Amino acid sequence: MTLAAERIARAACDLAAALRRPVQPDDRLALAVSGGPDSMAMLALLATAFPGQVIAATVDHGLRPEGAAEAAMVAAYCATQDVPHAVLTLATAIGPANIQAAARDARYLALRGWATGAGATLLATAHHADDQAETFLMRAARGSGLSGLAAIRPAQRVGADPERGLMLVRPFLGWRRADLRRVAETWSLPFVDDPSNANARFDRTRFRTLLREAPWLDAGQIALSAGYLAEADHDLRALEQWLWVSRALPGDAETLRIDVTALPREVRRRLARIAIAKARAEMGISAPKWSPATNIEALLDALDAGKSATQGGVLASAKGGIWQFRVAPPRRTH
Repeated sequence: MTLAAERIARAACDLAAALRRPVQPDDRLALAVSGGPDSMAMLALLATAFPGQVIAATVDHGLRPEGAAEAAMVAAYCATQDVPHAVLTLATAIGPANIQAAARDARYLALRGWATGAGATLLATAHHADDQAETFLMRAARGSGLSGLAAIRPAQRVGADPERGLMLVRPFLGWRRADLRRVAETWSLPFVDDPSNANARFDRTRFRTLLREAPWLDAGQIALSAGYLAEADHDLRALEQWLWVSRALPGDAETLRIDVTALPREVRRRLARIAIAKARAEMGISAPKWSPATNIEALLDALDAGKSATQGGVLASAKGGIWQFRVAPPRRTH
């Protein structure tokens, strides 16, 4: 087997491993391709491994004048590979505040809509081990717990349907950034380096620099640790639904109630996360933003002390071992 064939076979196996099942002939694989070396290598590898099953899209955020030309570059390459390609533009402009997070949220929203509309079952990004290590360190610096330190997940459902929704996959978490760049260079793929990746104003860039300048911090090993934490988190989530069924109490349309008596803190933490997510979904709470990786330690401390606290637009209160969750009242303004 040639080196190119080995890389293609590895990419196919890694995708199946991320999915925890073989890739099916009727799976339509949507790829998020920015035009950087990582995503161009992903495009070339997966289009070769799964011919006729791949479609691609490039998001032009409207933040750099070069964005349109980079999208056109990806489109031209896709045309040579018989890969359908779309250029996505954002419905609303991205403001200057927290620009990377805002761009990420808008990008995923556009990609999900495109992939679903195209009939795709899978949406893949080119996140790799170095991205994983950077995310792990960023979240560790913020005091994240297990869910946050699990960092970038190999696969997760996105959208409203948790059973049959679009599957977001990251099959290259076991690859290093240099591996993917080597594929792009060896195969003479067109690509561009985004200058924002070297901009020190962004947190991720600072952690990237830290890893580069501290060789004793092995990004590959840090990524492995994040992977192990993700496995533990996945297994614990399998127990969550049983815990919820056994500990949820009758309530009403405006209140969710759970009994956390004598449960250890990690279990209370997980039940609280479920309650917040369910309250937001069932009570139509959309703001502020909420993520399963959000740090809720202050909320747990308050509930353990018998006090109330607000998180993600949900007001949580405690009466003994009974915790209640409802819509938080509007904040008073003066």
